[in-house]
Amino acid sequence: MGTKKELLSQEAEELIKILKARFEKSKSRHSDIDWTKVQGKLEANPEKLWSLNEMERTGGEPDVVDFDNKTGEYVFYDCSPESPTGRRSLCYDREALEKRKEYKPADSAINMVTAMGIELLNEEQYRALQRLGNFDTKTSSWLKTPDNIRKLGGAIFGDYRYGTVFIYHNGAESYYAARGFRGLLKF
Repeated sequence: MGTKKELLSQEAEELIKILKARFEKSKSRHSDIDWTKVQGKLEANPEKLWSLNEMERTGGEPDVVDFDNKTGEYVFYDCSPESPTGRRSLCYDREALEKRKEYKPADSAINMVTAMGIELLNEEQYRALQRLGNFDTKTSSWLKTPDNIRKLGGAIFGDYRYGTVFIYHNGAESYYAARGFRGLLKF
């Protein structure tokens, strides 16, 4: 029996207020986007609103960062200054989680992304996020890893240090208290 991924009306109203306040506070991320159109899309897509709530609940501080003219979709990224607190100490994916014999983390980034109904940022998207501000100056975030790297046991992550965006690698089964993941949602 699946759970319905929809917020109660009061929860939805509260989330929309939070998103609107963040939208107005951070105009530089979306100067060409009209909030009333975003809100209309939010209200028409309760399952997407549920996913945004999951992003918010786990510390992601989601905000609109783009509008895709080809698809007509708004794009939300996690815009918390550091990797979201409710999504840290995770290995990369289920395979990595199963490989750990001792000191297993509670979950993996890919499992959580799937459960939340969002996507993991890839390297290009992470670099686009970093053009909007300085993120992950004390933490790091798992990124969608190319298949050729993952097949060899690795995974990639990014951070911002010394005025530069760095993309690194690690074993996919590794996890750290200061590494989480950033997601995106399109609709």
